[in-house]
Amino acid sequence: MMPAAPPHVRPEQEGGPRRARLLMGLGLALLGLWTLHGFLPALAWGGILAIATWPLYRRTRQRWPRHGHDILWPALFTAAIALLVLLPLGLMAIQAGREAGSLLAWLQQAERSGLPVPAWIATLPFGAAQASAWWQETLADPGGAGELLARLNGPEVLSLGRQLGADLLHRAVLFGFAILTLFFLFRDGDRLAAQLLHLARRSFGPSGERVARQMVASVHGTVDGLVLVGLGEGALLGIAYAVAGVPHPTLLGALTALAAMIPFGAPLVFGAAALVLLAQGAATAAAAIFGFGMVVVFVADHAVRPALIGGATRLPFLLVLLGILGGVETWGLLGLFLGPAIMAALVLLWEEWTAAH
Repeated sequence: MMPAAPPHVRPEQEGGPRRARLLMGLGLALLGLWTLHGFLPALAWGGILAIATWPLYRRTRQRWPRHGHDILWPALFTAAIALLVLLPLGLMAIQAGREAGSLLAWLQQAERSGLPVPAWIATLPFGAAQASAWWQETLADPGGAGELLARLNGPEVLSLGRQLGADLLHRAVLFGFAILTLFFLFRDGDRLAAQLLHLARRSFGPSGERVARQMVASVHGTVDGLVLVGLGEGALLGIAYAVAGVPHPTLLGALTALAAMIPFGAPLVFGAAALVLLAQGAATAAAAIFGFGMVVVFVADHAVRPALIGGATRLPFLLVLLGILGGVETWGLLGLFLGPAIMAALVLLWEEWTAAH
């Protein structure tokens, strides 16, 4: 007896189950994102660090291959990246601890005898008399200085300190999860990348894979344009700080490098260094530091950085700048890397959709 032939399914009847699977998948994806929303920044930072260091990791693993579970290179690279982040922070914390004693002694002296008017106020090009009078009435008088310091030691400052401590603890936890994510991405990165490219091709066709590759390339370009250029600016200005006699030039150079990763951030640091020199009476050195810093920032922001980021992302300078600033405003520090990647994907889609066929 011949088996019955399967019923013929018409194409319009297949659409219902396909739409149901699509809706179910979308719903589960949104539910998963909502469940993990508190850890998404850690996952994103782990992904950005993995993408930025993947070429070096891949070359190292190919040069000295491992067999079996292959956890040696993922563990070593993860530990090295964690140390690159933690060591500068530890040095800054040690330096801050050393300065805390001097700051406390300075505050106690100011409360007992007030603060004399510094000599550099008299050299101000305008407002010197008003500033000197305000200082004499407020800070030079022990009563006025004590009243001002009492305001600084009020409940608002204590509340701010508790909030800062809670925020630091939260960021430390996120950093721990980012490092853990980085280890697993190093270990399983090849398989995960292949799965993501397959998903992009299956969902959006060839353009989906091109967009994914362009976003990865934009992260590489942004890391080179922001991190490496920022480190270069910090090194140059750190040398300038040491030559000009700015206190703690190494620490200020590290702060300059961190600030230089954000557009228009470095002038805040070398401007403060110039003010410190001006307060010490070294007006020429202060002007030299500020002028040299502006030259370094101008060259970096208008020549080196757009070439590195724009060359990798194929974006004009205006879109690079808008992507970085808009990304920082929307996503925080993650936006430094997400903003240009999103703009690069949009530009690629725009070029494909508007191309003449």
